[in-house]
Amino acid sequence: MNTSPVIVTAAVFIILSGLRFAQPLVVPFLLSLFISIILAAPLGWFKRRGLPPGLSVGLVFAGVVAVGFLVGAMLQSSFSTFSDNLPAYQERLRQMATALYHWLAGFGVHVPQDVMSRVVDPAAVMGFANRLVGALGDGLSHAFLILFTVLFMLFESWGLPDKFHAMGTERARRTLERLTRVVESTKQYTSIKALMSLATGLLVWLGCSLIGLDFAVLWGFLAFLLNFIPTIGSFIAAVPAVLLAVVQLGLGPALLVATLYLVVNIVVGNIVEPKYMGRRVGLSTLVVFLSMVFWGWLLGPVGMLLSVPLTMVAKFAADANDNTRWLAILLSPDIEASE
Repeated sequence: MNTSPVIVTAAVFIILSGLRFAQPLVVPFLLSLFISIILAAPLGWFKRRGLPPGLSVGLVFAGVVAVGFLVGAMLQSSFSTFSDNLPAYQERLRQMATALYHWLAGFGVHVPQDVMSRVVDPAAVMGFANRLVGALGDGLSHAFLILFTVLFMLFESWGLPDKFHAMGTERARRTLERLTRVVESTKQYTSIKALMSLATGLLVWLGCSLIGLDFAVLWGFLAFLLNFIPTIGSFIAAVPAVLLAVVQLGLGPALLVATLYLVVNIVVGNIVEPKYMGRRVGLSTLVVFLSMVFWGWLLGPVGMLLSVPLTMVAKFAADANDNTRWLAILLSPDIEASE
């Protein structure tokens, strides 16, 4: 029986509205699911070596907690110190705006003070960086909920294939095959993307440390995290670091910091990453960008981070049904990718 397009459109609209309304609940669940898929690789390694479920999950979970505490300890002081120093940064930026006003006046260019204050608003400029850091801290505040959800998902995933096999139906077998394809493709993408993001973060941290920029660890972590956002994530990560470089070190070092971000992203994002990523994503460039916009609107910053994996899941789901396979073809980079 064919379903009316009006009914399908209405159902999709209702589902999307529900997801947007339930964002506080959906976002931690999606993050937990994303982390669980990444951790499926070491968990499978332990399983193939015959370790019992409790010990395998415990070892993986202990490793995640250890890394989380290490990163949290490194970032905690940076968060608090940056917020404490924010008034001083704003005052410094205000002084620089005044100096710019007098410099322009020396060349006969008279800009009204109120216009200058609106164009270079220290509270707005530095407040942007503070909100960005604060949003990152708010995301980390849900760490315990996410960690425990990941723990239960890992326990559940251990016996999930056996449950599908126990059903003994052709439909269950096909469902397990589709889930395996989605999980494997997502693992391949996330593992390569995580390595490239880690390289980006380490290079930014090292470069900012050599330049002498404060909170180099924070900017490296921000570069690592936002590199998961396709197309514009790396540029967003550069904004607060360059702003701080202008205030702390001056225009010359700030240009050096901007050059650092540009070179790192060209080398890692445009040369190294495509070489190893290849066709693993299976999405066209336009779809990657539009998916970032869509999932960001629907789920906020976390949606932008998970935009590519979520779109990959949608593509595989569409490809599994004859009536929606046309959508999977449109999402692919070319026709051969879905044949």
